[in-house]
Amino acid sequence: MILAIDIGNTRIKSAVFEQDKLLGQYISATDDFLEKTNFILKQFPKIETIIVTTVGDLDKKNFLAIENRTKVVFINKDFKFPFKNLYETPETLGIDRMVLASGATIQFPNKNRLIIDAGTCITYDFVDEEDNYLGGAIAPGIRLRYESLHHFTAKLPLLKKEYPKNTIGNSTEESMHSGIVNGVIFEIEGYIDYFKSKNANFIIILTGGDADFLAKKLKNTIFANSNFLLESLNQTFQYNQK
Repeated sequence: MILAIDIGNTRIKSAVFEQDKLLGQYISATDDFLEKTNFILKQFPKIETIIVTTVGDLDKKNFLAIENRTKVVFINKDFKFPFKNLYETPETLGIDRMVLASGATIQFPNKNRLIIDAGTCITYDFVDEEDNYLGGAIAPGIRLRYESLHHFTAKLPLLKKEYPKNTIGNSTEESMHSGIVNGVIFEIEGYIDYFKSKNANFIIILTGGDADFLAKKLKNTIFANSNFLLESLNQTFQYNQK
């Protein structure tokens, strides 16, 4: 039994797996990490290994107490991945993007894959049908766009994400919702259309904290799974065990 932990920029997501079967999933803040992890370990005493990927600031010292109870493995770039990395600066490629590309390669063999991770940032990663990782794009996520409009202007309010009622906003708040949410949707659709025009045998994977929010408005057929990174983390670990 495995506990997969994804330490992101704003929250920590965890999931318990028995092989490929998902047994439980959890979300916590950084401050609650130890309490939540100890709770999970009590709920699932057969957990043998904790596998971790991190792009956040949680200090590895937080794992010292846990390491006395179970094995902790940090997925890093020294692991084997099921794709050929053709990124020009592989040392700068985030481990979260590598894990997502790994999961897409394992779950969807012999396809051109575009993985869209809609979280704090929106990342786009492309793995071709010959399992070559070619790169992608990084853009601000929905929350960052709302915060940027508020912090870098004198009078615009800080709003929570909301579907715009119309494309043409008839108030400042509606204009902000339209500019941010519709802007992200148009951006994603544009990337999808570009990659689809260049590649046949194509699949689009949408994940991240805003995946469900965005999936309802996207026109293209996508595979939406907000837990795809955790599943990919588990699969990458199993791939290395084999």
